[in-house]
Amino acid sequence: MSAPGVDPTFTALPYRRLGDAALTRARELGVSHADFRFERVRYQHLGVRDGVLQGASDQEDLGFAVRVIHRGAWGFASGVVLTPEEAARVAETAVQVALLAAEMTSTPVEIAPEPVYDDVTWVSSYVTNPLDVPVAEKAALLIDWTDRLRTGAAVDHASAYLQQVQENKYYADLHGTRTTQQRVRMQPGFEAMGAGADTFDSMASIAPPVGRGWEYLTDGSYDWDGEIEQVPELLAEKLKAPSVEAGSYDLVIDPSNLWLTIHESVGHATELDRALGYEANYAGTSFATYDKLGKLQYGSPVMNVTGDRTVEHGLASIGYDDEGVRTQSWDIVRDGVLVGYQLDRAMAHLKPELTAPDGGPGRSNGCAYADSPGHIPIQRMANVSLQPAEDGPSTEELIGRVDDGLYIVGDKSWSIDMQRFNFQFTGQRFYRIANGELVGQVRGAAYQATTTEFWGSMEAVGGPETWVLGGAFNCGKAQPGQVASVSHGCPTSLFRGVRILNTTDEAGH
Repeated sequence: MSAPGVDPTFTALPYRRLGDAALTRARELGVSHADFRFERVRYQHLGVRDGVLQGASDQEDLGFAVRVIHRGAWGFASGVVLTPEEAARVAETAVQVALLAAEMTSTPVEIAPEPVYDDVTWVSSYVTNPLDVPVAEKAALLIDWTDRLRTGAAVDHASAYLQQVQENKYYADLHGTRTTQQRVRMQPGFEAMGAGADTFDSMASIAPPVGRGWEYLTDGSYDWDGEIEQVPELLAEKLKAPSVEAGSYDLVIDPSNLWLTIHESVGHATELDRALGYEANYAGTSFATYDKLGKLQYGSPVMNVTGDRTVEHGLASIGYDDEGVRTQSWDIVRDGVLVGYQLDRAMAHLKPELTAPDGGPGRSNGCAYADSPGHIPIQRMANVSLQPAEDGPSTEELIGRVDDGLYIVGDKSWSIDMQRFNFQFTGQRFYRIANGELVGQVRGAAYQATTTEFWGSMEAVGGPETWVLGGAFNCGKAQPGQVASVSHGCPTSLFRGVRILNTTDEAGH
């Protein structure tokens, strides 16, 4: 599906003149590398509760940044005054930062090479920019959702929300690469809340956030009406459901739940900076250390995971990353074995023996990203996805293989250790499976395992028709903290003998 062109209100901004001024000044000061990034990011959020608009907010982040390598150290500075003189001054500041950092840098910074892309443009795949749709129209849709949800007897309160982002970036560097890009993403959702005889609980939409436009809510690609009709009944059943009995169960996990387990136990664990210890003082390291590459049995032989910054509608999809690298798709786990990591240019230079998807050594796979013009690019997660089996079973067939187990739909709370190894996940809905049939919901369940035990217990993955691209708007990393959006595709999958906890019992310990 073709997308609109780059927003003319962005292309009218003076980013080319600013970039030329910044890079010229950096070159005069003798840097070995310099890049210039100009961004405008527009955000809009609407929230509704019980048929009343609670708030509608708009925010814009506009500015530019200069990053240099000088005397073997990084330097970075940013600005918001859009004049060539200010761009040159910011470049001078970045060089001064590098001079100070050089005194504390024991290993000189170098980055992997990348071909030059001379004045290329990329726009994400969408039809209608949601920011072009009147706020009143969007509010009316969310109000209607909550009104319809509240017709359910079990629903005491209902909320709905819509997050929208339009991100524009211009990148230029001393080597001659210049990229102009635009992407749009949305996260719609709703939640129904109710009280039972001895509990209070909720049931939310399992619709994933997407790199799409307003058409996601109107073109029938997701059955919003059907889900709104079902959720009150699902909540009523959940409020009356018996508590789960702790023990070992076979699990059939829907993509609406499994995407989060992939994010936490595979996505973060295979970021090379984390595996090398660069996140140790903030968000932890990784059990999937570099010495295990090609050796670690991450999961069963049916486990095949890719990193991908190109998949259509992916939240982390882009044409070129924030270091001017053309984005790619590559293997992270193949036949259950760890075979790759997520890289930016600095990480790729540290491990030049890693082979890029094009067969060349020592090349980044396009994972640099900054969430604003005021932040330096860091290595961020690609769309990390579990692949389906070409002729794999349907969800119903996977359930039919289970005599005593649980079918899990929707994500909820989670916990994982700093090495991404020991974890616990809950879900929206847990259904008992008896003799290959669903026999009703149970409450208070969580599955617990180590990463390798869990993925090693995966017996089968569903076919392509079970594959769904899920994801999150709010993945955090780094100091100062940055937030990124990322998608994770996966099929319905079958796991054998996973430990199930009763969360109510565990809370009393």
